Amino acid sequence: MDKLSVLGLLIAILAIVFGFVIDGGSIGSLFELPAFIIVFGGTLGAVMLQSSITQFKHAISLLKWIFFPPDYNVEQGIESIVSWSNKARESGYLELENIAQQEQDPYVSKGLNLLVDGNDVDNLRSILELELDLYREHHLRSAHIYESMGGYSPTIGILGAVLGLIHAMGNLTDPQLLGQGIATAFIATIYGVGFANLLYIPIANKIKTIVHQQTMFREMVAEGIISIANAENPHSIENKLSAFKLK
Repeated sequence: MDKLSVLGLLIAILAIVFGFVIDGGSIGSLFELPAFIIVFGGTLGAVMLQSSITQFKHAISLLKWIFFPPDYNVEQGIESIVSWSNKARESGYLELENIAQQEQDPYVSKGLNLLVDGNDVDNLRSILELELDLYREHHLRSAHIYESMGGYSPTIGILGAVLGLIHAMGNLTDPQLLGQGIATAFIATIYGVGFANLLYIPIANKIKTIVHQQTMFREMVAEGIISIANAENPHSIENKLSAFKLK
């Protein structure tokens, strides 16, 4: 679990709520179901309208990364690549076939299989780069969905505020309904801005960060596999890939 994400979310929410309570506010007044339905439902509907069903489902599936991001150990990856290089030099590329079948990362598995199949270096590089570019683009589009939600949410919050005021103005003679309408107006604005800046935009940026880390790791793997195809010395490969530890 990503403890920093959990801690950050808790600090953000508690700071706002605690500050409101210190100022004399009531926590219960922050919960307004009509305002929540307007802001969350309106934002969700808008982003669904602009997205394909495949991309929307993929964006939902990436939510688990916020608290359970995939783990990519660069040092362990370098050790594995050096080990593959030694085996390829000692017994040939076919020795890597079993490793490719057991590999959980589909990108790594595909790269090793391409190497085992005897693809030339240029073809190997072209396929791995294309695969990586498409992977990055697909995931960044999912991050863009949450960015869009961060853009729509405040605007729909304002829409909720206007609707609340319209409701309030229609009940000027009834203090209870008037108060409810005004509450919906202000709470909708809070929800719109709060959801955008505490959830949607941070989620988008977190996904982008993870995609960047994955891309760097896979670039390292691709460079390692290409180096093996070039029959480079395992020690030279290790020295070359050590640069990725700094990124």
